[in-house]
Amino acid sequence: MKEGKSAKLNHQQQQQQQQQHQNGHLSPFKFAKLVDPEASWDKDQLGDVLHWIRQVVAIVCGLLSGAIPLVGGIWIVVFLAISSAIIYGYYAIILKVDEEDFGGHGALLQEGLFASVTLFLLAWILVYSLAHF
Repeated sequence: MKEGKSAKLNHQQQQQQQQQHQNGHLSPFKFAKLVDPEASWDKDQLGDVLHWIRQVVAIVCGLLSGAIPLVGGIWIVVFLAISSAIIYGYYAIILKVDEEDFGGHGALLQEGLFASVTLFLLAWILVYSLAHF
């Protein structure tokens, strides 16, 4: 009896998900879109992608900086240059988007910047302190 109810409930949930998907309320994100220069982007989607790319770069750079061990403020500037170059290369060279449609270079390059600097410093300090003290 319980199996019949749970099967019926699962079937109803699947139907609701399909209806939401067909009505456009739930849009699946395809990873192929990340490297497709022909894909259409809205401001929020592109901002989210740039934000998360920058966060991944921050973690990788922070872990490497702490493990090597690097010291000095110059490495923060180096991180900012690397991170901004990767973001610029991604939206200008790979995606070939018109930056004016998204608020210009400044708006796109600022996306996720403060959070990534914070994450970079956190990873750098933690790894450096744990590995070398």
